[in-house]
Amino acid sequence: MRTFRKRAPRALALTGAVTAAALLLAACGSDEPMKGMDHGGSPASSSAAPSSSASASASAGDFNDADVMFAQMMIPHHQQALEMAKLADGRAEDADIKRIVAAVEKAQDPEIQKMKTWLKGWGKPESAGMDHGMTGMMSEQDMKDLAAAKGKDFDRKFAELMIAHHKGAVEMARQEQRNGGNAEAKALAGEVVRAQEAEIAELGKILDRL
Repeated sequence: MRTFRKRAPRALALTGAVTAAALLLAACGSDEPMKGMDHGGSPASSSAAPSSSASASASAGDFNDADVMFAQMMIPHHQQALEMAKLADGRAEDADIKRIVAAVEKAQDPEIQKMKTWLKGWGKPESAGMDHGMTGMMSEQDMKDLAAAKGKDFDRKFAELMIAHHKGAVEMARQEQRNGGNAEAKALAGEVVRAQEAEIAELGKILDRL
């Protein structure tokens, strides 16, 4: 019995040392549990990143080549429409033309920014390198002629050119509706069709009375 009493504390001490060593090795062998611990204060910091990038992840969702081409082509198409709208300042005379100019500026700049965000999220370049091969795009001479016009002459030229320009946009948007895979891009295409077909009709009526 005396022998047991003397050895028991030593055995317990040895067991405790082995257990401590095992725990230390487990902690050092894997840093995954440490990653889960909050060393900065709040555990919310680890979940903030996904929520803050929710819109980006949505844009970077399912997409195909048709979605990419739609955005790459519609960006410069919209940009030219904005250039045409800027020329109306100091040149346009008709109140309805001025109203359509304001509508173009209000709608198309935000759409450009939205499509740029998509392309960035998809890891694609903004330009497809084919700006002037798209339906409805104005030539340099068209833009010079529009800039040289004033009053009713400008109003007529603007209406004629914007009708052709809008028709090109509608054609591209309908292709996206048929072939696209991204829900957001197809929704924007639908909005382009709706808004620009309505403006085409209005511009046609303006031309009839000018």
